[in-house]
Amino acid sequence: MSSIVFASIPVHGHITPLLAVAEKFVKRGDDVRFVTGSRYADKVAATGASFVPLPPEADFDDRNIAESFPERARLRGLKAVAFDIENVFSRPAKLQYDAIDAAIAAQPADAVLAEQNFLGAAFLLAHQRAARPAVVICGVIPLCIDSRDTAPFGMGLPPARVLNRHRNAALAPLHRRILRQGNRTLNDLHRQVHGLDMPDTMMNWYRRADAFVQFSVSAFEYPMSDTPTALHFVGPLSAAGSRIPLPDWWGELDGTRPVIHVTQGTFANGDYDQAIAPTLHALADEDVLVVVATGGRPLDTLPPLPGNARAANYLPYDELLPRTAVYVTNGGYGGVQYALRYGVPIVATGGKEDKPEVGARVAWSGVGRRIRSERPTAGALRRDILAVLHEPRYRQASKRIAADMAAAPGFAGLAEVVDGLIADSPASHGDPAAVDAEKV
Repeated sequence: MSSIVFASIPVHGHITPLLAVAEKFVKRGDDVRFVTGSRYADKVAATGASFVPLPPEADFDDRNIAESFPERARLRGLKAVAFDIENVFSRPAKLQYDAIDAAIAAQPADAVLAEQNFLGAAFLLAHQRAARPAVVICGVIPLCIDSRDTAPFGMGLPPARVLNRHRNAALAPLHRRILRQGNRTLNDLHRQVHGLDMPDTMMNWYRRADAFVQFSVSAFEYPMSDTPTALHFVGPLSAAGSRIPLPDWWGELDGTRPVIHVTQGTFANGDYDQAIAPTLHALADEDVLVVVATGGRPLDTLPPLPGNARAANYLPYDELLPRTAVYVTNGGYGGVQYALRYGVPIVATGGKEDKPEVGARVAWSGVGRRIRSERPTAGALRRDILAVLHEPRYRQASKRIAADMAAAPGFAGLAEVVDGLIADSPASHGDPAAVDAEKV
């Protein structure tokens, strides 16, 4: 039995995949603790893991992100990315590290599994390997490692057909300037903890991790000639969606009309004009059935539904997606991975956070179309939804990725990586240096 600590910022799309993984480690007999925000305490407990709260200063309610960060609403594009990295990710890093450090001090851990944006895990890597657990990054958003072969993360730019590296190099100074304050904040906090500068930036510390396990397949990621040797693709790891009761209108999904499913996930779902409202308007006169999931928001917050639309707070994806012809989204990574597991083609609109990167990969991989606007017109959505519905190439590309996902190792692949790192740790081999380190 191993002792494993999970760590995630308190955001639904980041924590949900890790909850599913934590439950699997618990079921195989490992001792599992989970460091995250207070609103997820019950969900952590439901997995069988022990909940470890973040300090209040590092905690927030992702359902009311505007209350915690009101100035965020005015920002767009890279400025929004820079704000999130500075305030949502960088500033809590020391408090996150303190929470992990206290958990390890109370009970030694063999491995820490953290999602990319839990930057407190980066501070663990300043300790020698003999004095710390293995650190495994769990990729629950698009791969965001700096590379000469990719544009800076957050710009939503796929590889260029010509002069790709030149373009990327030209964009790098702009990206560094926009993220400068976030990197300074993270470096200052690192110095407070270790008395040393952080050896790299917040977008590249992942290369020092003992392993980086991406919850997707390589076909949905841009090729990199400088890929870290510790990078592994295991396919999507997400909770089963079929535990949700079927709505009373479920019988209408009988195959007589193509099903267009539209959702804005559980995080960026306060403004229905990002995807849901214009989709309802765009398809009101089409011979399709539009199925809406509000991501938990009350149904009476929706705009009026046309006659060919049905809605629910949540829907059982393992039942819905095999019946879905097109998946319309504002770019949530987890939902896109779920749709691709079933070979469903996608239309992605614009948004903040990592959503421009998700949309760019949707278009680049051929599995669907991308609308760059955060508030697309009904006309643009109608054009792209009908194209994805009627042009076979999109579903063919989605099915190719679905086949890759079906062949991916999934949880077994992640467990193999974790178990291998634990078995190779200095402490497991009785290394005297590990014993000395533990006394420090």
